[in-house]
Amino acid sequence: MQRTLVLIRHAKSSWSDPSEKDFDRPLNERGKKDAPLMGDELKKRNILPDAIISSTAKRARQTAKRIAKVVGFDVEQIQQLDSLYLCEPSAFKEVITNLESTVKTVFIIAHNPGITEFANQLSNQFRVDDMPTCAIIAAQTSLKSWQEFNEGTMNVTLFEYPKQFYDNN
Repeated sequence: MQRTLVLIRHAKSSWSDPSEKDFDRPLNERGKKDAPLMGDELKKRNILPDAIISSTAKRARQTAKRIAKVVGFDVEQIQQLDSLYLCEPSAFKEVITNLESTVKTVFIIAHNPGITEFANQLSNQFRVDDMPTCAIIAAQTSLKSWQEFNEGTMNVTLFEYPKQFYDNN
């Protein structure tokens, strides 16, 4: 069965309050605009989730909700995991291998540097130095169940980020 993994780095966050804890930082105005933009890009490509899993950090949750609304996913069904907050790449594999076999497409919203490091483990034919904020990487593989997931076996089919859609003038 064809399985699709979509990794999404949270959208741009606000640094306006220096006393605010990193975990509690919200999206800034650009982040609020970028998340639906990228959700629309996924929808146009008919990459629609059966599950959305997000870090519990505020900026990741806000990104997940904005993308979910655009792609028609019930925001109440977004799963939130503490283990995705500033995690090591191994945390992603744990999340993926615990997915129900009914999930064909999953969106995972998390943070750098872990998400970039994990993205670079998906395929031997793909490499990114630093996932920009709100970047999306979609990768596909054929697996009977997610428990069979292994790094290096996926085919990266999409790498997009908001700045690609803005006029550079």
